[in-house]
Amino acid sequence: MKLFIISDIHGSLYYLKKVIEIFGKENYDKLVILGDELYHGPRNPLPKDYSPKEVIEILNKYKDKIIAVRGNYDSEVDQMVLSYPIMSDYSMIYLGNKRVFLTHGHIYNIDNPLPMSEGDILLYGHFHIPMIEKKGERYFFNPGSISLPKNNSNHSFAILDETKFQIKDLDENILMEINF
Repeated sequence: MKLFIISDIHGSLYYLKKVIEIFGKENYDKLVILGDELYHGPRNPLPKDYSPKEVIEILNKYKDKIIAVRGNYDSEVDQMVLSYPIMSDYSMIYLGNKRVFLTHGHIYNIDNPLPMSEGDILLYGHFHIPMIEKKGERYFFNPGSISLPKNNSNHSFAILDETKFQIKDLDENILMEINF
C-alpha cells in the first residue's frame, strides 16, 4: 500500500489543487488527511485562495480514497458537508506489518504518543513543520502543512509505503526521507 499524506489544508484552494495534481500523477492507494481541512483558525493568517466551499467540492470527489482524522479546527458542521468521516481523534491502519497511527497532533504527538509498540509509526500534523524522528524502535512523522508552513519550512506533503517515508515540497523535491 502507498499512502499520500497531507495536513493542515486550512481551506486553501490553491494549495489543495497543487497536491491533488501531484496525487493524481501516481497510483496511490489512499489520501490521508491529518486534520484541519476547512477553517484557517483565529491564530493563522488567511491562506492563499481561502475557499472552504471549493475545498469541500474537491475533497468530496475523493471520498472513497480518503482516510481522515479530526483537527483542532474541524467541527461537526464540517462533517455535515464532507462526504467522508473526519471526527475521530485518531485512526489506525496497517501498512504491511507496521501499525500506523493517524492523528492531528493537538492531542497525540511525539511528546504525548498513543500506546505504541516497537516498529509502530505515529503520523501527525498540527505543528506545520515537517519532521522525521525515531525514538527507540518507534517512528514519529509529520508531513508539515500544505498551506501554512511554519519555522521557515516549505509547503509539504508526505509519501509512506512499506519501506520508506518521504517528505516532499510542492515541486516534488525530497526534503526528508527514512527507510525502514
